[in-house]
Amino acid sequence: MAARDNAAPIIIKRKKIVAGGGHHGGAWKVAYADFVTAMMAFFLLMWLLNATTEKQRKGIADYFNPTIPINRISGGGEGAFGGDSVFSEQQIAQTGTGASQHRPSTERQARGQEGAEVAKDPAREEFDRVAQKIEQALMGVGGESMVSDQLARHIVTRVTDEGLIVEFFDLPDAPLFAPETAEPEPVTREIAAMLVRVFGIVRNEVALNGYTRAYPEVLRHNPMWDLSLARAQAMRGLLEGAGFDRKRVQRVSGFADRKPSTGLPMSERNNRLELILLRN
Repeated sequence: MAARDNAAPIIIKRKKIVAGGGHHGGAWKVAYADFVTAMMAFFLLMWLLNATTEKQRKGIADYFNPTIPINRISGGGEGAFGGDSVFSEQQIAQTGTGASQHRPSTERQARGQEGAEVAKDPAREEFDRVAQKIEQALMGVGGESMVSDQLARHIVTRVTDEGLIVEFFDLPDAPLFAPETAEPEPVTREIAAMLVRVFGIVRNEVALNGYTRAYPEVLRHNPMWDLSLARAQAMRGLLEGAGFDRKRVQRVSGFADRKPSTGLPMSERNNRLELILLRN
C-alpha cells in the first residue's frame, strides 16, 4: 500500500504538430488573374485614349452609357406606347381616366391622343437640319469633309439649346496660339478660313467664347481672364479678315478656367475656343 502511494504520477502530454511548407490553396491564383485582367483593361484604355479622336472617344463613351434614351417615353416595349400603360397620362386625354390629378402640373398633365410627342417647331427642325449639314461638312460624315485630317483633330461639334457649338482646342503637338499669348498659330488661321466657308451656308448670328487652362494660385498676376478674352478677340479678327460678316458676331466672351472640359484643370485640352452658331 505504501509502495503504491509513493509511485510517481503519470503525466500525458499532447503535442499539436503543425505541418509547414505544405499546400496553401489556390486563392492567390484568383487574385493574380484579377490583377492581370485589370492591368490589361488599363493598358487597353490608355491605348484607346491615344489612338482615337475626340469624336470617336465620345462615341465609345455614349455606347457604354446606360442612360442613353431609346424612347421618349420610359419603357421596354417597342410598340405604339413604348411600354407605357394605355391608361397613363401620356396616352389618355386629361379629362379621361389617364389624369391621375385634378390639376396636374405642365410636366405631369396628360397630352391627349399624341401621347408624349412634343409639338413640332418648324424653325427648330430647320435649324437642326442645317446644323447636321454643317457637322457633316466639318467632320466628313458623308465623305464630303471640308476639313483636312490635321485640322479635324482640333475640332468637336455638338448641338445645344443655344445652337451649334464648334469647339477647337490645343493639342500637345499643335497649339492654337503661341504659349501664353494671343498670337495665332498657322493652324488657327486655317481653322478660321475653313469656318468662314462652312458658316457661309447660313446667315445666323454667332458668338465666340474663349477658355484657358488653370494656372497656379501662387502667381502674382494670373493671365487667364485677359488671355481667354484676347484669344477670342484674335479669332474674331481672323474670321473677319477671312471675309466673315462682322455684323453676324453677337458677342465675344472670355471665361478663363471657369468651365474646364476635362477633370484636370491645368490640362492643355482646356485651352480652347467655341464658335456658336446661334438659333434665330
